[in-house]
This record gives sequence, structure tokens and C-alpha cells, in this order.
Amino acid sequence: MAKSKIDELNKILVGYVNTINDTLQLFEQIPPPTQYKLSWNNVLQMSDYLSKQATIVGMLWTGGEPPKAEALKEAMESYFNALQGFLLHCHGSMTDAGPTLSSSIHASVKQIVDSSFRLLKGSVSLHEESYEKGKKSSIPQLTGAVWEACFNLKKVPATNIKAIGRAMTQVTVSMKDVLREMEELKPACSSPEHDDVSENPECGTPNSDEDDDDEDDLGDDLSLEELEVAKMVADVVSETLMVIKELIRVVTVMIKLENPKDNGEFVDLLEKLLKLCQETGVQIDELGACVYPPQELSLMKETMERIRGNIGEIEDDVKSFKNSSSEALLGTCRKLQSSIEYMETELDKRVEAEVVCKLQNVTV
Repeated sequence: MAKSKIDELNKILVGYVNTINDTLQLFEQIPPPTQYKLSWNNVLQMSDYLSKQATIVGMLWTGGEPPKAEALKEAMESYFNALQGFLLHCHGSMTDAGPTLSSSIHASVKQIVDSSFRLLKGSVSLHEESYEKGKKSSIPQLTGAVWEACFNLKKVPATNIKAIGRAMTQVTVSMKDVLREMEELKPACSSPEHDDVSENPECGTPNSDEDDDDEDDLGDDLSLEELEVAKMVADVVSETLMVIKELIRVVTVMIKLENPKDNGEFVDLLEKLLKLCQETGVQIDELGACVYPPQELSLMKETMERIRGNIGEIEDDVKSFKNSSSEALLGTCRKLQSSIEYMETELDKRVEAEVVCKLQNVTV
């Protein structure tokens, strides 16, 4: 292909990329509440149309020869117009969208834009490399990536409450991992020189291979006292998980109450609850990490105090819902607060015992 044709295609492509990147700047700001909100269904229809345009681009490469420059140019123009229209519709649908929903939409949109750029750039690159007969084309994979990105857009939650509920669910996934780790902790195996292996079946019959594997098993060397702490942590994690699950249930019930016309303060409150959940999830991760020896009891106490504060805020905010469905949630919050108080008391005893032990050692 003549160099002038390749240069022209590259110039057109650069112009399209710059224009789309400029359009993406719109997503840094949510449309004002006064702006007419476009239907999300229209956005999905635009994404379906974009998938068809990607198919058209891909079909240009189904033959043994590269497409004519003019045909590729026309296909690129049609694709660009479809992509530009999709972005404008998508942004117009984000009126009243809160931070969580906006983030979900923007992540999906970015996936579509990135895959689109790769498809268009890949098409031009094949021309630039003087497409060889028999050379395997990457265009089918690039087209498939656009299809997948457009399909994933259908998974984006359509409302603020659904987006927030899904984000809360992600917090529970992390908490379940911590809980599972706590439940899998094992006591340290006594030395066979001093204790009969049969008295502690978990230790098994010692051999070199098992010893090598055990070196990588964190949490298999806890003392009985450390296991007691781990059990308390597991109880707190389990009850925290119940709180988040109950909160998700309450949020799900409230989907019927979401009113796009006057839900600003309502969504702000739910966003605050989500942030408290996410912060609590981070604290649960830290609490679980503290269980592995040497256990950091003082850090555990600080972490528990932060969890207590977050749960207290969740309780206060949920009370403002004035919804009967929130009673069960408040009950789980109170139960968790009691478990935290109990564990803090037990940790105080252990910390005090450690201090006394250190003082005795200094005296000796």
C-alpha cells in the first residue's frame, strides 16, 4: 500500500483517539441534576450497535488480502461515530449517579474505549506492516475483546442502591476469606521426644517431607493461648460479617424506595454506610493479620476500637431509616459490640499479664 495512504489512515486514527479522549473528560464530572437524564436502556442499545460496528471492522480482514484503504477508512469513521455517540449517551445517563455507580460505569466505559482503540490501531498497523498472505491476524481477538467489553456493560448496576449493595457484597467476600483463615488455624505440634503423637492426631507421623511442608503453613504453630485469641477474633469477624449481610438486606429492601428525583441525601447516606463497611473490611484484614504469631495484642485493641467506632456510626445512621427491616440489623450490631467489649476485656488481661511478666524478668 502506498505510504501516503498509510499516513492518511494514521492521521485519521490519531484524530479519532484525541477526540474520544477529550470526550472521556466529561466523565470526570457528573451531569448537573437539572440536565435531562437519558435512559440506561438507550446506552445498552448503543453498546449493541457498537458491537455490530466492531464486527464490520473485523469482517474486513476475513479474506486473504488486506482491505482497501478506502473501505477501512469508512469502517473506522462509522466506528468512531458509534463510539462517540455511545460515550455521550452514557454520560447523559449518569445524572444523579453517586460515586459508586459512577465508578462502576466509568470502569466499564474505559474497558470499551481501550478495546476499541486496540481494534482500530490494530487494523491500521496491519496495513502499515504490509499485510502478508498467510499471516495470522489478531483482528478476530481484538474484535472479540470489544464484544466482551460491551457485554460486560450489561452487568453494570442500573441504580445507585444496586451499585452500593454490590460494593458491600465485595466487602463480605474479603471478610469470608479472613474468617476461613481463622477457622483453619491449628495448634503447634508438640515435640515427639516429649509427647506421644497419638495424643495429638493433628500432628500426624513426623517425616522430613511433612516437616518441609509445615514450614510454609502459617498459623500451624499457635499456642493454646494464642488459639483462644484467634477464636475470639473469628467470632468478631463472623458477627461483623453478619452485620454487613444484614445491612445489604436492608439496602436491598430500599431499592423500592429509591426516587431519582429526590434521592440526593438518601444516596449520600448509603454512600457513607458503604465507606464505613469498606473501612471495617480493612480493619478486619488487619485484625486477622495480627493473629499470626507473634500476636500483637496492643494493635489488636486499636483495631477493635476502630471497628467499634464504625459499627457505632452504622447503628446511628440505620436508626434514621425508620424502617422495620432495620431492627434485625440493629440487633446484630449490638451483638457485635458485646463481642468486641468482651474481647477487649480479655486482651486487657493478656496485655497486663505480659507487662507483669516483663517486670518480673527485669527484677530477676
